[in-house]
Amino acid sequence: MPAKTEVLGIGNAIVDVLARVDDTLLDKRGLTKGTMQLIDEPQAEALYGELGPAVEMSGGSGANTIAGLAGLGIATGFIGKVRNDQLGKVFTHDIRATGTRFDTTPASEGPATARCLVMITPDGERTMNTFLGASAGLGPEDIAEAAIAGADTIYLEGYLWDPPHAKAAFKKAAQIARDNDRQVALTLSDTFCVERHRESFLELIRSDVDILFANEREIMALYETDDFDEAASHVRKDAELAVLTRSEKGSLVLRDGEAHAVKAHRVERVVDATGAGDLFAAGFLAGLARGKSLVQCAELGALAAAEIISHVGARAEADLKVTADKAGLL
Repeated sequence: MPAKTEVLGIGNAIVDVLARVDDTLLDKRGLTKGTMQLIDEPQAEALYGELGPAVEMSGGSGANTIAGLAGLGIATGFIGKVRNDQLGKVFTHDIRATGTRFDTTPASEGPATARCLVMITPDGERTMNTFLGASAGLGPEDIAEAAIAGADTIYLEGYLWDPPHAKAAFKKAAQIARDNDRQVALTLSDTFCVERHRESFLELIRSDVDILFANEREIMALYETDDFDEAASHVRKDAELAVLTRSEKGSLVLRDGEAHAVKAHRVERVVDATGAGDLFAAGFLAGLARGKSLVQCAELGALAAAEIISHVGARAEADLKVTADKAGLL
């Protein structure tokens, strides 16, 4: 990857399958609305059979953030594993079409390319069922030192903490970034993910993370409290810069003695919340890359998130850079 890469993402390379459902299907399956659970390939096939008409598009939390950053004019790269199958080709085409550098060698055998079945309820909330497939095969051998050293910021997707081999890749990337004085950003990704890895996440945040992204539920799960303010007070001690999103309540940005509460960008109607946090992170990191204040970064994040929740899918339909320029945020 070229030395000019501003943000390099490392995450699951996934193709999303989005379908509208009502709450009865969630109840039938015993699913907690707004969360993500891991499933195997047979479960993915069975659940897919219960869904109505669906739309397929490239996704993955970290990849969504990188695509958003590219749309905001940031030089980006991505590391993630696909299989050399049809969905793998779809993902590769889509991420490269954003202008992002994507050079990870696809797997020639083993599980199929990952997919996420995204169930969108009438309130716009999304409940995800993820078959990690080939993405879980990402390993240390896929982490090139030159790629990490050549990026200003490394953005790590918390979901990738689940597969042991991928976790090792994560740690290698963080160490290379540290050795080369690069920024490391981490998104906690999901409350269940936090609950599975609370202690190791805290260790990573305290030792290797410069920028932490979490939503309200995730940060409270990290500190095992039902009180957001209490969780915020804890994270101030552990994270150099914490960016906490709170849906319609906006966001809270914490750094040293600073605390900035920033309003959410208003939308007429929430169509699909898929990718809201991913695009908020994209806007925030784009602002940092352009030397904006923390408040301006959060405002840009809110603007990008508002675009995503106004339609189905986690990739922008509007020109994010034009939108941000018009708002005076880039």
